[in-house]
Amino acid sequence: MTNPTQFSTSAYKMNPPARTIGVNYGRVANNLPAPAEVVSLLKSQGINRVKLYDTDSGVLTALAGSSINVVVALPNELLSSVAADQSFADSWVKGNISQHFPQTKIEAIAVGNEVFVDPKNTTPFLVPAMKNVHNSLVKFNLSSIKISSPIALSALQSSYPSSAGSFKTELIGPVIKPMLDFLRQTGSYLMVNAYPFFAYAANSDVISLDYALLKENQGVVDSGNGLKYNSLLEAQLDAVHAAMSAIQYNDVKMVVTETGWPSLGDEDEIGAGEANAASYNGNLVKRVLTGNGTPLRPQEPLNVYLFALFNENEKPGPTSERNYGLFYPNEKKVYDVPFTLEQLGNGQSMPVNKSNSPAPSVQSGGDVSTTSSVGQTWCVANGNAGAEKLQAGLDYACGEGGADCRPIQSGSTCYNPNTVEAHASYAFNSYYQKKARGAGTCDFGGAAYVDLEIASSPLDTEQYAMMMANFGRRFALEIGVILSSS
Repeated sequence: MTNPTQFSTSAYKMNPPARTIGVNYGRVANNLPAPAEVVSLLKSQGINRVKLYDTDSGVLTALAGSSINVVVALPNELLSSVAADQSFADSWVKGNISQHFPQTKIEAIAVGNEVFVDPKNTTPFLVPAMKNVHNSLVKFNLSSIKISSPIALSALQSSYPSSAGSFKTELIGPVIKPMLDFLRQTGSYLMVNAYPFFAYAANSDVISLDYALLKENQGVVDSGNGLKYNSLLEAQLDAVHAAMSAIQYNDVKMVVTETGWPSLGDEDEIGAGEANAASYNGNLVKRVLTGNGTPLRPQEPLNVYLFALFNENEKPGPTSERNYGLFYPNEKKVYDVPFTLEQLGNGQSMPVNKSNSPAPSVQSGGDVSTTSSVGQTWCVANGNAGAEKLQAGLDYACGEGGADCRPIQSGSTCYNPNTVEAHASYAFNSYYQKKARGAGTCDFGGAAYVDLEIASSPLDTEQYAMMMANFGRRFALEIGVILSSS
């Protein structure tokens, strides 16, 4: 019999699901619908992943047979007992996991939540508890279920610029490295809770609201590696990626287990509001389902759990804490937000857009148009990114991205000049326009940026892209200006 404390990396693959949207189902409230009704709501909205904060038997029973993937949680208050006693861990797994699996599709266990900031100092128990739960899963033939633990961004010593991301020194040896070792050995992934809202509310004088809400903006270039960030969330996530890389764990994947924006807040909670919440969550869903990864890890699609399913009226703290919900307890939407590609494609449930830019309009056939009197936007190759990044972005756009790259094939109209930058500009813009110029669709790991300077030009997408490829950006801009004044 194999010793369950011995891990074999050959038995696992570190592949969290690709491009998925889930939702956190918290229940700190006295007015929520019954679990069976919640399951019906989830299915009606096309939500097929849910994260819980416990292993409530009634909820897990209601989820049985629903085909909804579930992340359950072992609460912080049990960490010390589970860490100290393997038999306690066995009993917990048997009573809370075994009796529901596989009828309920439990795919992961969050052992604790934001343990490093737990005032009861449960940090020393975290990794031993994770190992004992894993041992129990192996014992009961449940080792397909992953184990991780959500961390908050407060675990970082440095997060700006993203390339300088590092973990707090006092956490690295005692818990960060042992936890990442465990995740690597068991083929699991790091769970991260990230809230741009908090950063914006505390620094609204220096952080652009559009940048925080994943709207079109000028972006921020990382002074350490030259990568361009079009959203605060991506910058936060890459700070964690950089922190892992700094201690040689760049192979461990990541899932965003919490992120959201409150629809209501106290007077001093700058940015809280329904329109901003709709924009953040709506733009994030679109970014996740139609984009690639972060600038630092462009080939690793984002996987995100929105916080939260309901407004929870018994949560303590400021007003915002009780107003992160996507739905009211009566199951009515707090605001419109899409959850699936189909909803994005047919224009249903689009988020509120209160920016100075015109709101996208949905044309016949479901295509989104942002054309208005302020002109088009274009996706342009960043010549400073280097040939390797440009080529990687070009390969993605013309391959998996589905851009129309026929005009830049040998012998075609836009083949010359035959340079990576020229071809990349054409392919990047084709992909960007195909994705309705959505937030995050002009990035390619920092190899591209949105061009706003050709406003009021009568050039259409193909004309501009052809000029970009053949003659360069400046010529295309000048031609646009000439045509617009003629």
